[in-house]
Amino acid sequence: MARIRFSALPASRRAWLSHLFALGLGLVLTLSGQFAHAALEEPDAFIKRLTSELMDIVKADKSILSGDVTKISVLVDQRVMPHVNFQRMTSSAVGPGWRQATPEQQKRLQEEFKTLLIRTYSGAVSQLNDQTIVVKPVRAAADDKEVVVRTEIRGKGEPIQLDYRVEKSSDAPSGWRIYNLNVMGIWLVENYRSQFSQEINAKGIDGLIASLAERNKANARAAK
Repeated sequence: MARIRFSALPASRRAWLSHLFALGLGLVLTLSGQFAHAALEEPDAFIKRLTSELMDIVKADKSILSGDVTKISVLVDQRVMPHVNFQRMTSSAVGPGWRQATPEQQKRLQEEFKTLLIRTYSGAVSQLNDQTIVVKPVRAAADDKEVVVRTEIRGKGEPIQLDYRVEKSSDAPSGWRIYNLNVMGIWLVENYRSQFSQEINAKGIDGLIASLAERNKANARAAK
């Protein structure tokens, strides 16, 4: 597959891919906080179990399908975050600027980035009507600490590539945490790193925080 430059895509296409990023994150994570396993799951089994559970719940909940941001936010806080290495995700997206940020700035960056993903996810779940998720077997050694799990969303049209980077984590219920997501050749962390780097170069860390906060406020106004 040829590498796609996100910035070169039309605005409508970029918005659609952003929805898929958030949708994919939600697909493997939401509701996973209900489960605590004594034994380490295989990473593909972890993804397959959680996607199936999420699809069933989301399709049965009309308020989530309609994009109820409040309900989705609570759901993500309670069920998603325990299974994401969100500090790693945020620090990787911010790039070298993360090390320059104060602890308070790092906290604000995580808060605003989290809100951005939740808001985007709220606009994506309404697309979960007829799709199914196919999880491909993982080819990895037993002692691998980080693994890529490859999946496809199948429904109308061509299948959509959706891959996940997961890391072993002894304190995660399943034994794994998500730290990156790939839609059709575009990795979420690398995509945001490009955007955030421009903001930091132009306005510094506080400028990036302000930009994310303003984007989140604009998304909230649009939702109303």
